[in-house]
Amino acid sequence: MGVQMRASDRAYAILRKEVLEWELPPGTVLAEVEQSLRLGVSRTPLREALGRLVADGLVTQSGRGVVVTDISVDGIRELFELRRALEEVAARLAAMRRDAEVFMELEREFSSISDLLENDDPARHAYYGLVGRFDEAVDVAVANPYLVSALNSVRTHLVRIRRHAKDDPSRLRAAAAEHRAIVQAIVAGDSELAAHATHLHLHNALENILATRSETASGIPGSPATDRAPRSA
Repeated sequence: MGVQMRASDRAYAILRKEVLEWELPPGTVLAEVEQSLRLGVSRTPLREALGRLVADGLVTQSGRGVVVTDISVDGIRELFELRRALEEVAARLAAMRRDAEVFMELEREFSSISDLLENDDPARHAYYGLVGRFDEAVDVAVANPYLVSALNSVRTHLVRIRRHAKDDPSRLRAAAAEHRAIVQAIVAGDSELAAHATHLHLHNALENILATRSETASGIPGSPATDRAPRSA
């Protein structure tokens, strides 16, 4: 018999997924009684789960209770400042410490990106799965648990942003080409080129996200004042 998941872990996993996938959009109040009934857990494990979400930066305590945090333009820029610092260092270290064969296989996969994007996969699971494997390969290569922990914290928030950004196949192809350039630099063991290619990719990613925000006028449907609201993330 498998080990049963603790009630607090189950509540955390469900709520985290719902926040990341915008099923619980920014500004949603997570009332204890309502969420306890909905998730089928008592209030003590629910509070534990909410505490973990607060630590993740996905929800915050306010006068209204526990609220799903906002994603503002300023917040996105700040996140990318941190992301750039971490990922450029990670790319440099990966180029110095990598298993070349692992990244050569990733290079082959990024070369066939058109096949992934043209398949019947509207959620782009295959594409984002490849990006996830790239991240994992970099994490293994850097061999630095502190850096990996910091990267994982940033990636949590990036998932929310990606879920809400426009799914533009041309941008995904460009991003795949940028990832391939990073991978090629890592395979070659060129740490400066890997960092430069990472910088270019992150610059383009940020510009694409900000352009999407500008087109929709608001990152949150039905909330035109999103980018003027106080930031809690």
